[in-house]
Amino acid sequence: MKKLLVSVALAAAFGVQADEGMWQPYQLPAMADELKAKGLEIDAKSISKLTEFPMNAVISLGGCTASFVSPKGLVVTNHHCAYGSIQYNSTPEKNLLKDGFLAKNFGEELPATPGSRIYVTEEVTNVTDKVKAGLENKVGNDFYQGIEAKEKQLVAQCEADDGYRCQVYSFHGGLEYYLVKQLEIRDVRLVYNPAASVGKYGGDIDNWMWPRHTGDFSFYRGYVSKDGKPADFSKDNVPYEPKSFLKVSAKGVSDGDFVMVAGYPGRTNRYRTANEVENQFEWAYPEGKMLRERFIEIIKETAPEGSDERIKYESLIAGLANYAKNFTSMIEFYGKSTMLEDRKAREAALTTWINKDSKRQAKYGQTMAELDKLIKESQEHQARDIILGYIGYTTMLPTARKLYRLANEKQLDDMAREPGYQDRDMTRFKSGLERIDRRYAPSVDKAVVLDLLTRYAKLPSEERIPALDKAFGIGKKFDAAKLSKVLDKMYAKTELGDKATRLAWMDKSVADFKASKDPFIKFAVAMYDTDMAQEKKEKELYGKLMKVRPQYMDAIIAYNKELGKPVYADANSSLRVTVGHVKGYSPQDGLVAVPFTRLEGILAKDTGENPFDAPKKQLELIKQKQYGDYYVKAIDSVPVNFLSTLDTTGGNSGSPTLNGRAELVGLLFDGVYESIIGDWGYDPDTNRSIQVDSRYMLWVMKYLDNADNLLAEMEIVH
Repeated sequence: MKKLLVSVALAAAFGVQADEGMWQPYQLPAMADELKAKGLEIDAKSISKLTEFPMNAVISLGGCTASFVSPKGLVVTNHHCAYGSIQYNSTPEKNLLKDGFLAKNFGEELPATPGSRIYVTEEVTNVTDKVKAGLENKVGNDFYQGIEAKEKQLVAQCEADDGYRCQVYSFHGGLEYYLVKQLEIRDVRLVYNPAASVGKYGGDIDNWMWPRHTGDFSFYRGYVSKDGKPADFSKDNVPYEPKSFLKVSAKGVSDGDFVMVAGYPGRTNRYRTANEVENQFEWAYPEGKMLRERFIEIIKETAPEGSDERIKYESLIAGLANYAKNFTSMIEFYGKSTMLEDRKAREAALTTWINKDSKRQAKYGQTMAELDKLIKESQEHQARDIILGYIGYTTMLPTARKLYRLANEKQLDDMAREPGYQDRDMTRFKSGLERIDRRYAPSVDKAVVLDLLTRYAKLPSEERIPALDKAFGIGKKFDAAKLSKVLDKMYAKTELGDKATRLAWMDKSVADFKASKDPFIKFAVAMYDTDMAQEKKEKELYGKLMKVRPQYMDAIIAYNKELGKPVYADANSSLRVTVGHVKGYSPQDGLVAVPFTRLEGILAKDTGENPFDAPKKQLELIKQKQYGDYYVKAIDSVPVNFLSTLDTTGGNSGSPTLNGRAELVGLLFDGVYESIIGDWGYDPDTNRSIQVDSRYMLWVMKYLDNADNLLAEMEIVH
């Protein structure tokens, strides 16, 4: 019934704000006429069928999107999405980040970061009734645990088929639940990445900015066993043969052309309440920005540039910087906007609508008040929670806690364990421990922990956690020198920095942990009861929210239906489709941004120093006007990046941008500075996504990096 409600509202409203919305594939047939009018040439029904072209060529990397572009499992995604794997294979002597990498044959391809996966979505099933059945009278933690148990049962049944990874996703705050079944390819290899001076040209300075000249693309390949089944890395494995793959367009797109993106957007917050908006923009984003920037400073102060320690943290620095800049934009545009007033007005209008009808009043009358009460409760300890949350970005403390949690969970039947600690999670758990070798330096880890604990120690006494204070010897009067010595001893004495030791702890008992002298293991044991009590309290609150939030969304959907407004679920990392056009914008009065950048823009920006240090060969090619097959008369050059009105967010990175025939014309990798706030609301005037143009990708591959073997493998449409 809920699915029908959403579809009816969609059919009535689509076209009002046609470029807004991250649509679930099943919704697309209802848009068929409008999509055709916009420029879609293939059947809209085909985009709703996940086992058919083009949707079965679009894949997830678990945090980024990618797509198959050859019959031999060749995968294209963003350079920044492959950054961890490039970093993992880099050393000061052989720095693939700096110099780039190209495998000329299958044998030269390198294993990606441990735990790297390619997920091919094959099935999406509405399981709302199955998840909610029998839980109508449950509340709080009982409701939370009830939902979790149902989800685990559905996942276990789904994963009875070997080689699949399944997950239940909630939509509209828990109004609907869908079971997603994905083929899980476990042998992923790095095939090609341009040098950072191409793939990350402009660096953090150009991040979220326009004009842009970044070659943000790289290639992986998926491998399977000889019988075509997912398998762990083996020299005997063979390239995966996808059911379909995308053709790559050498013609590209022009200003005004239709484009669409299929991908896995992470999170949006377009239906959050005014109280949530106010807290997020006026407290959480400023605090998060400060902590991220300080984290980066500490890494740079502790690990010299070019050192092995710095290489280990380059991927983390990039991620921290990306979101620090994101938060800066959020704060800036919130200050200029009427977002808070708009949310308050929307809620007032919703309340008026509810109160006009006795049935609506009976159904939704208390919803807003209950939701606000629970939201305020969730914010009570946020000053402490954000500091302790950022400790999760460090290595030793979270690792020890996870290992001890695993030992405790293993005492339970598999289905009774916490998600993340079941048998199905052990390969991923182990890979996480293995990755630490190339992402951890004791000096950096200790410096960050010291900074965060110093901030924690300054909190009011009622916010402090006795077990944590005792573990680090933090008294009523804080002594920074004493804490530093405590941490020095912990990092000097721990053996968790050794991979074999870490992995061995996966098989140890609770008694083994309690007997251990390792300082980080002792910390984990000391904190366990407190951690579990806190988790139970959080689940009680989440369970209440999981009851109220769907009621709120049910009211919004019904209200929007009456207003003729589009209804789509907030992004939640599940497969979505967005549609739009190639189009420039006006970021401020007197300025107009055209939708394409050119090779000559690279020359104009180049300083010879990072991050504007294009390869000398590339600069010469541009000076010689070596455009080759990719010249575009309208701009008198080769296009580098282009803008579109596509509605996207984090997680869409690496998404294939397709033309009306579903040919790849670009890779989505960013948004403009003015559209960052789009996570909270879409503005058709300023919401612009940034794509690397397929013609620039092909130009770099052919003329700069001589990737002829890959060009021959792909099907390129001229």
